[in-house]
Amino acid sequence: MQQTTFAIIKPDAVARNLCGEILAAMESAGLRIVGLKRLRLSKLQAAGFYAVHRERPFFESLTDYMSSGPVVCVALRGENAIAAWRGLMGATDPAKAEPGTLRRKYGQSLEANAVHGSDAPETAAFELGYFFNGLEIVE
Repeated sequence: MQQTTFAIIKPDAVARNLCGEILAAMESAGLRIVGLKRLRLSKLQAAGFYAVHRERPFFESLTDYMSSGPVVCVALRGENAIAAWRGLMGATDPAKAEPGTLRRKYGQSLEANAVHGSDAPETAAFELGYFFNGLEIVE
């Protein structure tokens, strides 16, 4: 099933000039980049994006981190794109991620783990809508 999903290359990976390698890994995994945007989130934008975590103890730290530097937002399209991207990312904690995954290779900590990805079709729809409008995604 063809799906569109959402990814973020996080501030730690952008700061270390890893965007090209991460984007190449996406394409090598059979995912097409159909939307791409580099921006710096404000604290308010980060809080809106991560609103689902508002009551969690890590919310302030997460939104501070995500607004600390530029990010690259990516719309990805492919066969079972959500599962494909999540498999390529690896576990949230880089220390627990499988060898060969992006978080294992590039992640520095639980928070600075290089990349983010949608975990379900509903999440992908919200996240894509948050950063891209329908005119910016080229199918």
